[in-house]
Amino acid sequence: MSKRMLVLTYIKDYLLIIVGCAIYALSVRVFTAPNEIAPGGLTGIATMLNYLFSLPIGIMVIVMNIPLFVWGTIEMGPRFLIKSAVATVLSSVLIDVFELIPYTYSGEKILAALFGGVLSGVGLALIFYRGGSTGGTDIIGKCIHKRRPHISMGSIILAADIVVIVMAAIVYRSIENALYAVIAIFVSTKVIDTFVYGFSHDNGKLMIIITSLPERVSNVILERSQRGVTIVDAQGAYSHQKRGVLLCAARPSEVFRIKSMINAADPKAFVIITTATTISGEGFLNAEDIIEKNKEAKTKLEELIQQDNNDET
Repeated sequence: MSKRMLVLTYIKDYLLIIVGCAIYALSVRVFTAPNEIAPGGLTGIATMLNYLFSLPIGIMVIVMNIPLFVWGTIEMGPRFLIKSAVATVLSSVLIDVFELIPYTYSGEKILAALFGGVLSGVGLALIFYRGGSTGGTDIIGKCIHKRRPHISMGSIILAADIVVIVMAAIVYRSIENALYAVIAIFVSTKVIDTFVYGFSHDNGKLMIIITSLPERVSNVILERSQRGVTIVDAQGAYSHQKRGVLLCAARPSEVFRIKSMINAADPKAFVIITTATTISGEGFLNAEDIIEKNKEAKTKLEELIQQDNNDET
């Protein structure tokens, strides 16, 4: 990658992280905090401290993150934490700055939880998409997962969020507030998954098309989309008729358009659409990305082997 491309990539990274931090801060300041909804993680704890002692939410998030960043630096190295530190500090500062916004939503709490979760998910997805995080439970999850690989990061973060939700029920003296927090966290998680899997460069959808007109269908896809098609000769087990099985990898955003092309070419085509976690090759992962992923996998394998050797000694 050239220096110019590298600089442009860094600029894009931090611009999207800044936008993500602003959206996340708005979700806290406009929707969740004014309605006594703890959004999970350290932000949720800071929201409760603000409710109890009027402490600034952003500053408390930074203070609580300091020991976690020290731990993360020891476990993961300084490079891992640069973008996370920027995102954490920026989102925390913006949460306090946005306190100056004259409007906060104070209507139905279910709407506050829903829209707070949506904005939170969009903001965090942009941050995660460019390699950052907002610290807190993310760092805890990654550090524990490194030492205990059999425990998934999702399980660790979920356990931390459950603790925050229970604390919210006690602090606010309301089971309803804790339930609203569950809704906000659930919606945020779903939005993050949708954005991250939709944007990622190494995943997509695998379309399996069973048709008696394989040439016509494949030609339509090749001519009207940017995706390739592989044709496999097949035979129906019941009818014993010859069929063509077409394999086509596509982005999630392209699936509807390609499916419409298939229906136009062969209305009787049988189409299966499934999620492909990782796709490598032209149009998806390039060679540099594949090499980088292989290096990461090799490093993790070496760490596991070293850990096993240490355990044996």
